[in-house]
Amino acid sequence: MAVGGKGNVAVTQSGPPDQAAVGGSELADFDASVPNPARMWNYWVGGKDNFAADRQAAEQVLEVMPSLPLIARLARRFLIDAVHRLAADYGVRQFLDIGTGLPTADNTHDVAQRVAPRSRIVYVDNDPVVLTHARALLTSSGEGMTDYIPADLRDTATILSGAARTLDFSKPVAVLLIAVLHFIPDADDPYGIVARLMDAVPSGSYLVIAHAARDIQAGAITEMMRRYNELSPVPVTPRTGEQVARFFGGLDVIEPGVVPMRQWWAPGDDAGAGSGLAGYCGIGRKP
Repeated sequence: MAVGGKGNVAVTQSGPPDQAAVGGSELADFDASVPNPARMWNYWVGGKDNFAADRQAAEQVLEVMPSLPLIARLARRFLIDAVHRLAADYGVRQFLDIGTGLPTADNTHDVAQRVAPRSRIVYVDNDPVVLTHARALLTSSGEGMTDYIPADLRDTATILSGAARTLDFSKPVAVLLIAVLHFIPDADDPYGIVARLMDAVPSGSYLVIAHAARDIQAGAITEMMRRYNELSPVPVTPRTGEQVARFFGGLDVIEPGVVPMRQWWAPGDDAGAGSGLAGYCGIGRKP
């Protein structure tokens, strides 16, 4: 599952490129005839920033996983809840939102700056369409700042160097990875990627993850993954609860823990095979 006339805004490129090289990696080409994960997600949450190819692919995936729109909406709700909680209860004033997707209501900076107008937010995505919308819609408060970095999650060096223009890495940062890590296959070492990001932030920083589950509604997930990977140029890799919890290694996980998404708001609620909510979420604090 990234600026108009107000606030302090820094954007790293001057125009929406068809292809941009960032730190030796290339951003995704824009091709409206090829389904795109961010635009499919946008369709599932009821947005209008998608094309016919995205809608067709999204509908075909829904044939085997009809709960995906609900999962997408709950992942968004989790993002809003986590950002508000970190800003209001834990005093976090800096957020690095990687894989931000297309803007919608209550973006990370909207939520954080309602609590603390001086909050600073850096968005990261590798979709040129997202970049175009980011320039138009992700507007900071006058006291705070937003920035946008066009980069792939794998390119942590570019992300961290770009974010350092806006964020102070001597103070706590919340790293948000909402519905993005399952697009990183095991061969690309997703655990190493998360470790590099968390190594770069100081004690008192937070890691926030929402991730597709392999072991909730397992039969439907297997078929969804097969169909999704046939339709999308970006394959998806759902993971078990144990595998998702591994991302929080060395961190202090805050309540209610790394849990099935349904249990974030209703601890102890049934999150088994019949729930249809095939996702895990959690927040961890760097000691």
